[in-house]
Amino acid sequence: MQHVEAGDLVVAYEAFGPPGAPAAVLLHGFPYDVAAVRAAAERLAARGLHVVAPYLRGFGPTRFIDVATRRSGQQAALGHDLRAFIDALALVRPVVAGFDWGGRAACIVAALWPERVAGLVSCGGYNIQDIPSAQTPLSPAMEARLWYQFYFHGERGRAGLTANRRELAWLLWRQWSPTWPVSRETFAASAPAFDNPDFVDVVIHSYRHRYARVAGDPRFEATEARLAAQPAIAVPSIVLEGADSGLFAAAGTSALRRRFPRLVAHRVLAEVGHNPPQEAPETFADAVVEVACRRG
Repeated sequence: MQHVEAGDLVVAYEAFGPPGAPAAVLLHGFPYDVAAVRAAAERLAARGLHVVAPYLRGFGPTRFIDVATRRSGQQAALGHDLRAFIDALALVRPVVAGFDWGGRAACIVAALWPERVAGLVSCGGYNIQDIPSAQTPLSPAMEARLWYQFYFHGERGRAGLTANRRELAWLLWRQWSPTWPVSRETFAASAPAFDNPDFVDVVIHSYRHRYARVAGDPRFEATEARLAAQPAIAVPSIVLEGADSGLFAAAGTSALRRRFPRLVAHRVLAEVGHNPPQEAPETFADAVVEVACRRG
């Protein structure tokens, strides 16, 4: 475990492989932690890459520097966190790769600051939220899958997350990855990351902000305005999706090309759910290497 001051945070992270080698940043989602990408990071380090895997804001040992900083979970905050982390470690155009919240941060940096990265591996497709369209209803079946988001909109949901964060996370793991034979022991290794004192505030703000139910941090308004335009991601990109995700169905490749004009590959992974880095670490690592090789 290492720590670095980056933007609003003292970021806790794990590092793998030789410093100075071509770099990759691997990013976990909600409700997971660095363990989700650790097996892939070890494989990448064995192949000569320098890999760093940070705990996102509100997770694990990562902490806010200033007690007065708003505990925002909005997408722009995640993007700025990742950019600040890359700068703090002086990483030279790393590949950024992740899923869920981490995939969102990676997509944002690749879209808005493409000069900072060599390429992207995004699990789940185009992860930038379309907040102006958030009030448009989805199909009833899809709305049912998002029950936890609507639960968090009310104070009952905040209280439930506070009191039952581990039970809720375990339920989501199983719903989102129904074919993954995950054990209680594997989950227990990640569960302490949810004891972060900012976890509840950051999570609740995230799921309220994406539906425009609460205001964001004023410092990120300009970034949110840019994200509202749904910018294309013009760096070499690979999209991985789990064929058995209990959350989102896989997108069509033609639709993805409109978002990713330099799409290298779109792969739908059989018997994989919402968490490809942990469910299929070799495939995830291969995608990172494939993108990294395009930087020359």
